[in-house]
Amino acid sequence: QVQLVESGGGSVQAGGSLRLSCAASGDPYSSASMAWFRQAPGKGREGVAVINSLGGTTYGDSGKGRFTISKDNAKNIVYLQMDSLQPEDTAMYYCAAGRAWPYYILNRPDLVNYWGQGTQVTVSS
Repeated sequence: QVQLVESGGGSVQAGGSLRLSCAASGDPYSSASMAWFRQAPGKGREGVAVINSLGGTTYGDSGKGRFTISKDNAKNIVYLQMDSLQPEDTAMYYCAAGRAWPYYILNRPDLVNYWGQGTQVTVSS
C-alpha cells in the first residue's frame, strides 16, 4: 500500500509559477515510478509527466517545455515545477504512483495503482 499527499496548489496569474509536491509513504517499491496527472472540469484525466525509478522522465503534451518533474529519492517526494502557467492549465492535479508502468502510462490513467487526493491549480488571465 502507498499513501500519497499532494501540496502546493493555489491560485496564480497567467505567467506565474507553482511547485507541486507529493509525499509518498508506505511500500517504497510500489512508488518506484511516480507521475502527475490533471483533470479539468468536464474533461478526462490527462497525463502531465512521469518519472521512473532511474530518474528517467517523460512528458505529456501538456507538460512539455514549461513543466519539470523531479524526485527526491531519499524523502520519496516528487515535485512538479510549473512555469509560465496559463489559464488552460487550470485543473485538479493528481499525484500517481506505481511499481512499474509501460511507456504509455500518461495515456492510460486506468493503469495507475495509487492516487493522491489532488490539489487545485487555478490560473487567472
